[in-house]
Amino acid sequence: MNLRHLLAIPYVKRFFVTRFISNLGNGMAPIALAFGILQLPNGSASLLGLVLGANTIATLIIFPFGGVIADRFGRIKMVAITDVMGSLGLIVQASFFATGHVPIWVLLFANINFGLQAGIWWPAFSGILPALLPEEELQKGNAFLSFISNVALISGAALGGVLVTTSGATAALFIDAFSFLVAGVIVSTFRHLVPARSNNEHSMMQDLIHGWKVFLSYRWIVAVVGGFSFIVMAWAGAQEVLGPLISLQRFHGASSWAVVLTAESIGLVLGSLIGYRIVVKHPMRFMMIITWSLSIYIWVLSGSHSLAFIAFTALLWGITLDLWGTIWTTAMVRQVPRESLSRVSAFDGMGSMFFRPLGLLIAGPLAAWLGIIHAMWFFALFSAVIVGIVLLVPEVRNMEMPSADSANS
Repeated sequence: MNLRHLLAIPYVKRFFVTRFISNLGNGMAPIALAFGILQLPNGSASLLGLVLGANTIATLIIFPFGGVIADRFGRIKMVAITDVMGSLGLIVQASFFATGHVPIWVLLFANINFGLQAGIWWPAFSGILPALLPEEELQKGNAFLSFISNVALISGAALGGVLVTTSGATAALFIDAFSFLVAGVIVSTFRHLVPARSNNEHSMMQDLIHGWKVFLSYRWIVAVVGGFSFIVMAWAGAQEVLGPLISLQRFHGASSWAVVLTAESIGLVLGSLIGYRIVVKHPMRFMMIITWSLSIYIWVLSGSHSLAFIAFTALLWGITLDLWGTIWTTAMVRQVPRESLSRVSAFDGMGSMFFRPLGLLIAGPLAAWLGIIHAMWFFALFSAVIVGIVLLVPEVRNMEMPSADSANS
């Protein structure tokens, strides 16, 4: 099936449009929020880490229940609702930024609310493409979804850098907030494709326990998710907290950091193009090996390298990151029973982000104690070691991608 036929499938084009809209805002958000907070009178790396950490903790708390909620009440419906609810808190936050006075409680309210919505959104989102596309087209669909989403991220990162540099963070924060509102309204128009589950004789806790057992039954999933709980910790602390500080100290602040994030987003686009056709016999082995690109990126960011070289390593990490999205999602859909997919995706998301708040919270104090450069060295070495440990697990090295014909059989 070519791209034209893919887009001709009912609701697929509409779905891709929603991802472009919301990811345009997502591209602006890391730059706008980071530099918006750092430029407040009471702004600091520790405050930025606290806000981002609170967002992630909220997501982690709701994640396992989010999978159950999505499976029980309709995945597409919950994507629409959480997009709208998340946008409302972000609109409140942007409104306070417009006044020049942003109390800490506003930052925490908006980002905790968004984290709670994300904990339902992510596992629900995993069930949309499988409901729209035939099994044999899922990898291509996931790859094109990544492509269109990442084009939006590039555009958003570039636009965000310009807006924050020229007029401050407020405009970018407003665009980010309204992008979710628009996307949620559009998604709601095809919520009927995945209706609420009619057979709900099990309690929510029983559904939760069943999803946990299914998750544990796939050792390659457990090993990779466990490793990524630490890898994401290092990535979050290095890029989201210390990266903007390095950009302020060594380069030109938001505009320079936008170059790095835009390069990462370009890598995401390239990764989606590669993911459209790539076939790997041992996908988890391949993906873990190229995950060392994160360690290289963090290491280079810590040194006295040019902005262009830092951007190049960010691009390599972006390629890796997007290939993870395409190949991991395809492997999950083809192996995990469809009725349990959102619950397993919830535990996947929860596990992968479990230590992310720790990385965000310790980055500032660690930099104050060791210095920014040595803190970055720590994150780079730590992530490299974790990748090596995960590769020692036989189920990860030897896992083979099932064919579309044998999926869930």
